[in-house]
Amino acid sequence: MTTFPSAVQAPVGARHVLDRCRALVLPALREAVGRTHPWVGEMAAYSFGWCEVGGAPTVASGGKGIRQALAVLGAEAAGAPGRVAVPGAVAVELVHVFSLLHDDIMDGDTSRRGRPTVWQAYGTGPAVLAGDALFALAVETLATAPASPPAVRLLSVALHDLVRGQADDLLFATRPWTGPERVRPDEYRAMAEHKTGALLGCAAALGALLGGAPPATVTALDRAGRHLGVAFQVVDDLLGVWGDPAVTGKPVYGDLRERKKTYPVLAAFDSPAAGRLAGLLESPAADPGEVAALIEEAGGRSAALAEARRHVSAVEAALAGVPLEAGPAGELRSLLDFLVRRDL
Repeated sequence: MTTFPSAVQAPVGARHVLDRCRALVLPALREAVGRTHPWVGEMAAYSFGWCEVGGAPTVASGGKGIRQALAVLGAEAAGAPGRVAVPGAVAVELVHVFSLLHDDIMDGDTSRRGRPTVWQAYGTGPAVLAGDALFALAVETLATAPASPPAVRLLSVALHDLVRGQADDLLFATRPWTGPERVRPDEYRAMAEHKTGALLGCAAALGALLGGAPPATVTALDRAGRHLGVAFQVVDDLLGVWGDPAVTGKPVYGDLRERKKTYPVLAAFDSPAAGRLAGLLESPAADPGEVAALIEEAGGRSAALAEARRHVSAVEAALAGVPLEAGPAGELRSLLDFLVRRDL
C-alpha cells in the first residue's frame, strides 16, 4: 500500500519554488505589515517570525509561504508574470496568519513553531486586535489591486468557508463518539475543505484571476486547492497518530491524547470495533498505543490513506481539465505533491 511519508525538508524542487515565490512576495508583505499601528505591527511581525517580543529582529524568515506560492504559481500557470499575483499572495498570507492568531486563542494553544503563541506572549486582547488588523489589511490590499471586485469576492467566499469550517471543528469536540449525534467522516471532509482547503484554493484562484485567466481556469484552481486541503488535513491526522516525532515535531500519539476527532478515528467507528474504541477514548487512563493499534485494526488508517489518495487524484483531475503553462504547472504539481507527503 502506498503511504505518504513526511520529511523535515521539502524536496529540492519544492524548496526552490517556495524560496522563489517567498522572495517575490516578502517585500510587499513586510510593507503591508509596516502600515499598521506600531504595536500591532510588532505582534504581526512576531507572528510571522520576523522578530522577538519587544521587536528585536530574528534571522528566521517565518513560515514556508505555501499560500503565497500557490498564488504566484496560479498566475504563472495562466501565462502571466508572477509579480501580478503579489497583492493576492499578500492578502491570503495575511488572512492565514489572522486565522492562526484566533485559532490559537480558541484552541488554547500556548506554542507554535517552538515559540509562545501571540496571545501567550502579548495577551488575549492584543492578539485578537492583531488578528483583526491583519484581516482588515488583507481586504485593503486586494481592494486596491487590479480586478479588485472579483478578487475581493473570491477572498470573501474563502473567509466565509474558513469561519464555517472552524465553527464545525469547534462543535465536533462537543459531540459524542457514538450514536446518532456522532461526527461522520463526510462531515469531517466538509469541515476540512472549508477550514483548510478554502484558503488554499483561494490562493491559487486569486493568482490566476489577477493573471487574467479565464473563469474556467480560476474555478479549476480553486477546486484543486480545496481537494488539496482535505488531502493535507487527512495526512496531517495520520501523522498526528503514527508520525515520527523526530520528523514531525509533534509528541507521539499527541492527537489521541487530546482526544481529537480526526479522520482515522472517525473512520474506525464505522467498524465492529466502535464500542470498544469508544470505551478506550472515554477512559482517561487508556494507553494511547492500544488506541492507535485498535484504530489501525478497525481500518481507520487504511481508510484515511484511501481518502487522501482520492483527493490527490481529484487535484490532478482539476489541473488536467484546463490549459496551463507547462513549466509553472509542473512546479505547482511538485508543490502539491510535497504538501500531502509531509507535515508542515
